[in-house]
Amino acid sequence: MPTCCGSDAYAELFDEENARSDVRRYLKKGLDATGRRMVDAIVHKGVLGTSVLEVGGGIGAIQIELLRAGAVGATNVEIVDTYESEARRLLETVGLADRVNRKVLNFAESGADVAAADIVVLHRVICCYPDMEALVRAAATHAGRLLALSFPPDRWWWRIGARLETAWFRIRGCGFRIYTHDPRRILATAASAGFRPVLEHRGLAWQVALLERSAS
Repeated sequence: MPTCCGSDAYAELFDEENARSDVRRYLKKGLDATGRRMVDAIVHKGVLGTSVLEVGGGIGAIQIELLRAGAVGATNVEIVDTYESEARRLLETVGLADRVNRKVLNFAESGADVAAADIVVLHRVICCYPDMEALVRAAATHAGRLLALSFPPDRWWWRIGARLETAWFRIRGCGFRIYTHDPRRILATAASAGFRPVLEHRGLAWQVALLERSAS
């Protein structure tokens, strides 16, 4: 049985079939509403000539959109390798394979092995990791200018939904868990690393925050 938060638990849920489904959806419909909001906010702050690092970017759709908007290169970090084949195939399809570097490692534990970037993105990954503070601190440390985050808002239906899904995972014998980290603590962790919010949007399903490194 997969252990909670172990790489096998992530690989069981985020498998190759999910990757293929994500590619098909992106090629047909583009980014979802939350991803589009994040990209638009980043582009509004200026993306031309920048480098991008995304943690848990999956097939890399946000990176593709930022590269198309003027970023010069991107790095994607995954905790498991189940998305790699489909992600590389997608990059070849859109002609960007030479501008994205993909790595497989636990970023919160081994972030020192990853180069810093102007823009760091965590899209729907904070709720998938138990140690929020370690993950957000590592992301902030790597972000030279902008830190883009999306995470569950503090809403009662999210908390109930997370409990129900966790119970369902246990019944299935899946070690994956969903974590409802307090949004205030998430933003406070980024603030303690020198970032101030320049955009906050609290939607029904996801909260988006774009933060900028404060001047020294």
